[in-house]
Amino acid sequence: MGMSRKTETLARIPLFRSLEPTKLELLDTQCAWCRATRNQWIIDYQDASNDVFFVVSGTLRVKIQSVSGREVLLREINAGEYFGEIAAIDSLPRSSGIMAMTDVTFARMPASVFRLAVHTYPDVCDQLLQLLAGYVRTMSNRVTEYTTLDARHRIYAELLRLSRPDAGQPKQAIVSPPPVHADLAARVSIRRESVTRELKALERTGLIEKRRGALVLTDTAISRRHASVELLGGSTARRRNRCVD
Repeated sequence: MGMSRKTETLARIPLFRSLEPTKLELLDTQCAWCRATRNQWIIDYQDASNDVFFVVSGTLRVKIQSVSGREVLLREINAGEYFGEIAAIDSLPRSSGIMAMTDVTFARMPASVFRLAVHTYPDVCDQLLQLLAGYVRTMSNRVTEYTTLDARHRIYAELLRLSRPDAGQPKQAIVSPPPVHADLAARVSIRRESVTRELKALERTGLIEKRRGALVLTDTAISRRHASVELLGGSTARRRNRCVD
């Protein structure tokens, strides 16, 4: 659905923070402004399009769904962020699908416009490079986790990523709202039943506590040391405490 550009602008997107108003207005006119509703697919996996999408409001998820129906949840995209830049760079099919988790408003920019902006504005180029470097680091970390951590430690590592510091307890961190078990399973590539079992085990050991509307990581310093030990001796630890997932 088309929208008025009087209320929607790329000025809300940090990638374009260095651009003058007149340059932003020009880019605004080169985008299609759209809305999507909750649970609507914006991009399908292996889609051949190469536009770049800039999210003004709402939340989306990046995920891959296998033929068997099992989902892998890669990350969430929030207002101010963007997606589709990889296909705009290499012109290959989409590497994942994008689904709206809430009602969203976004700008759809042609790849040619995006590439010209990257080549024209150094700050835009630098931010894009930092984003792509972040992707490489994130994927490297995940590959390491998948190959060295058992299910329990993968779950805890993901909870650490999702958490925020507890203002009243410096050693603690909070995940609020707590993730749905099916979503957590999709994030760490295990079955939902395994998530339920391992969360109970983490609760019994005191590493997590349940509060109303939240999970509390009781001591993040200890938790990070646990993860480090498992990373260093992952193969041995995994054999001792192997979980079928």
